[in-house]
Amino acid sequence: MSRLFGSLLLVVAAGISSVAAAPGGAGPAPAASPRPLGEIVPAPASVKPGGPAYAITAGTRIRVDGRSREARHIGEYLAAALRPSTGYALPVTERAGHDGIRLELGSRDSGLGAEGYRLKSSRGSVTITARAPAGLFHGVQTLRQLLPAAVEEDSRQKGPWEIAGGTLTDSPRYAYRSAMLDVSRHFFSVAEVKRYIDQLALYKINKLHLHLSDDQGWRIAIDSWPRLAEYGGSTEVGGGPGGHYTKSDYREILRYAASRYLEVVPEIDMPGHTNAALASYAELNCDGVAPPLYTGTSVGFSSLCVPKAVTYDFVDDVIRELAALTPGRYLHIGGDEAHSTSHEDYVAFMGKAQAVVAKYGKTVVGWHQLTGAVPVKGAVAQYWGYDRTGAAERQQVADAAKNGTKLVLSPADRTYLDMKYTKDTKLGLAWAGYVEVQRSYDWNPAAYLEGVPEEAVLGVEAPIWTETLTDSADIEQMAFPRLPGVAELGWSPAATHDWDTYKVRLAAQGPRLSALGIDFYRSPQVPWRTE
Repeated sequence: MSRLFGSLLLVVAAGISSVAAAPGGAGPAPAASPRPLGEIVPAPASVKPGGPAYAITAGTRIRVDGRSREARHIGEYLAAALRPSTGYALPVTERAGHDGIRLELGSRDSGLGAEGYRLKSSRGSVTITARAPAGLFHGVQTLRQLLPAAVEEDSRQKGPWEIAGGTLTDSPRYAYRSAMLDVSRHFFSVAEVKRYIDQLALYKINKLHLHLSDDQGWRIAIDSWPRLAEYGGSTEVGGGPGGHYTKSDYREILRYAASRYLEVVPEIDMPGHTNAALASYAELNCDGVAPPLYTGTSVGFSSLCVPKAVTYDFVDDVIRELAALTPGRYLHIGGDEAHSTSHEDYVAFMGKAQAVVAKYGKTVVGWHQLTGAVPVKGAVAQYWGYDRTGAAERQQVADAAKNGTKLVLSPADRTYLDMKYTKDTKLGLAWAGYVEVQRSYDWNPAAYLEGVPEEAVLGVEAPIWTETLTDSADIEQMAFPRLPGVAELGWSPAATHDWDTYKVRLAAQGPRLSALGIDFYRSPQVPWRTE
């Protein structure tokens, strides 16, 4: 472990030496070429720099394992990413060879697991090996980050395109590394969701949690209850036109996410946050009267009618259709801020809803209020509390974790990407406080909740709620640069966790984000640099 930490400090020191700090924390001096082998986000598990660099040239080929269709697809993905900026043909070939960019499956190193990889760079080739395609794909993301930021441009750039010599071995700390996109407060098109998926993939996120229903809008077509999408999805916060995904749209999001090795976790929030459903079908209300559509931002006022039998017909139909569409393991049933549901009704409802999820073969996920009911065996609770969350509520979550409930950690004052950075931030909210980049990064998931066994932590998630966000530019301004830090908490070994070294690696991401067309927040806490 000490050797690992020492090597990382050397790598970061190399990065620091290439930055000429300017007044105000900016560092305009160009980075050395090639980029230090460990200067990536998330931090790799092990780095052994040394030897000559590999240069991508007009003669470079991308060699893939001909026995794997997925390896071929990953090779084509990499070629498509590199061709515009390099101007090179970069043919993808299944012909074996010792030169070029080599993508190899079938590593016998069990330590790599399903998502790990090894990248070895030398004068004649750069080789990425993995046990499974996801690992190969993550290795490709590392290769991209080791190249100059200009490689992300969509027009031909000067180069050179060098990758430092040495070996990098990497695998994730947590199996569950997620980002949530709220498409209910404001609706986002399939193209906008795909854009966010590409950004998540660059930082080795492997789950996309889609918040598909809320008071302001129902966003997924359900054949057995068509008015949910047609009427319940017809507006959004502020009274805009809203929208919804057809089943074809949703399948396209799933397909695209899978091609980037992300699993989609759909959420239907209940029994609260349900005004869009209640407005669509009067029979879901206890008094049989449908409320008007809602375009505000208050929470906690809506509830499905727990005693009514039709409520469970509704739940069964929705979960059945959504589970049939979704190949992933998880289905999220919300369960937060059910202030208009009595505790007795809440416990009864969540018990029945969890049973329906199990009936259709999925693992239930709920916000951490689920632990105030009776989480079923295998359930996952997503903790979104913050510093002001009461001790009793935290203890309730810890007790559930001790009894076998797995946790995904999303503390609102750390990972909620819609929280304002400072009081001067134009977008976002501040009910959980202001969340600058260092605060978002500087916490340890394994030790965050007192009394929670380390093995109960399944992973982390960075949610982004969209009360104030209306398009991709808004999402990107709030997600970046905090999202990469949460991704690092999920991926990198605890021994690499250090703000002073992280902020230097993050600073090197600035030109890359700009090349990708992401207008990110230039936090004064980070010594941003250009190339």
